Amino acid sequence: MDRFAVVKVSGAVFDLQNRGGEMVRRVADQLRAASEEGWRVAAVAGGGSVARLYIRAARELGASEAALDQLGILITRANAELLIAALGGTAYPSVPQTLEELLAASASNRSIIVMGGLQPGQSTNAVAALAAESLGAALLVNATDVDGVYTDDPRKNPSAKRLESVGVEELTLLLSGSEHKAGTYELLDHVSLRILERSRIPTVVTSYEGVLAAIRGEKVGTRIMY
Repeated sequence: MDRFAVVKVSGAVFDLQNRGGEMVRRVADQLRAASEEGWRVAAVAGGGSVARLYIRAARELGASEAALDQLGILITRANAELLIAALGGTAYPSVPQTLEELLAASASNRSIIVMGGLQPGQSTNAVAALAAESLGAALLVNATDVDGVYTDDPRKNPSAKRLESVGVEELTLLLSGSEHKAGTYELLDHVSLRILERSRIPTVVTSYEGVLAAIRGEKVGTRIMY
């Protein structure tokens, strides 16, 4: 039976203006290495700064929140195409746009599948949780631009402490002030947490440098407990 790991790839990886394609290549190398070690991988690309740029402009022009979400989804799918390009022949050649298409892609002989968003009102974190649930994944790795879950935003508060593990309810409280408008989803939103809670998928939040280590079961990032 296939052993799947789902990896949510932070939109920060696709900050091409400041980082070029180097971070995309480094994430692709880790996904490829995981596949060479016997894993099948489904990666979900976030939107990042490009999505926020488009969403901000469209909001100023009067677009609805649903339209803004749809615009963000298009950017995540473009980011998924970039990751597919970096993966070459190991990746399924197209981006699934529904869970049904994801399951169809999982029946192929390609070891890595890359997708973006699915529908308005749903973050790519929730997509990753749904993908993991649909595939019966053994692990979900949420790869962000920080190395785990902290008691506060470590980029703003140098006294913030990284947690080795965190329960769903505690994490819900930590995220209680987060917004749910298009382009504002941070870390894990409440919808993704509810999906993880019901399916109890082993989940690790780590940096995008720690993806392979997390898949290998090494002690990195923050593990979500149920």
